[in-house]
Amino acid sequence: MNINSTLFLQAVVFAILVWFTMKFVWPPITKALDERAQKIADGLAAADKARTELSSANKRVEAELATSRTETAARLADAERRGQGIIEEAKLRAVEEANKIIASAQAEAAQQSVKAREALREQVALLAVKGAEQILRKEVNAGVHADLLSRLKTEL
Repeated sequence: MNINSTLFLQAVVFAILVWFTMKFVWPPITKALDERAQKIADGLAAADKARTELSSANKRVEAELATSRTETAARLADAERRGQGIIEEAKLRAVEEANKIIASAQAEAAQQSVKAREALREQVALLAVKGAEQILRKEVNAGVHADLLSRLKTEL
């Protein structure tokens, strides 16, 4: 064979191979590459979107935490004020109750001292009557009367 015809035949076969590759092999490869590139682009866009959503969610969470902290601090302060009020009220009640108890005890003590004085008066009166009785029963004698009076003094 001739070199020219071999070269020509090889050029024709190469052209058929190029045409076949361009017609049947190249489109699926480019389609697969385009799909892959689109998937990668979609993934990157989703990652960026997720990153922005995460940062906005973090900001919302921080804002919620700040508001809950302030609310908690306000509630604690309110509870502390209420507790102090309750303690003060209880102290006032205790003081009032103590004053009532003291007044009652003083009244009772005064009443008992009055009763004791009355009982003492009755005993003194009885003793005086007994002394007078004994004096009147016996004869009138200064020595005997002094002895009886000294005994009455010791009994009082």
